Amino acid sequence: MTRQRIVAAAVEVMAEKGALGASLDEVGARAPASRSQIYHYFDDKSDLLCAVAESMAETVIEDHRRLLTGVNSWDGLQQWVDSLVGLHDKKGANFQIANLIAQLSEGDDVRAVLARALQRWEANIQGCLAAMVAAGELRSDVDLDWLAASTLASLQGGTLLAEARSNSRALRQALDGAVALLVTYRRK
Repeated sequence: MTRQRIVAAAVEVMAEKGALGASLDEVGARAPASRSQIYHYFDDKSDLLCAVAESMAETVIEDHRRLLTGVNSWDGLQQWVDSLVGLHDKKGANFQIANLIAQLSEGDDVRAVLARALQRWEANIQGCLAAMVAAGELRSDVDLDWLAASTLASLQGGTLLAEARSNSRALRQALDGAVALLVTYRRK
């Protein structure tokens, strides 16, 4: 329970101050947990950042996996886009893993955690696109790797712009662009 409380507090502090701006003292005050408790569960700040990254990534990926479940048609794909934009409108939901990666040094173990998370997320999108191929919605000769990466890049970039502009219009535009690309591979 204490470990989970520390990770939850670190997620909150890092959301407010960024990964590099968050201090262990702030995390401890928010948890509440002493430094000795933090060091009991985590070797150092980098170890805590890995736990935060894993927690954040798991939440985002699980939310998206649920949203993508059963998407094998154009209507389903549009519902996914509408759901993402709606969540952003409602909660200011941040679907970005990339923004955390950008804050961390290249050699950091956290980058590896987040890179694996992005691979899982991309695989979920690819699974949805494969289901569209199987359902006869997309051509069978499409490059699913490329389309999944492009769709995830649109989602991540659109979220970054939406966050910077404090509205979801850019997210809608980026996702509509991803759908427009997919439509070019529509089975006729």
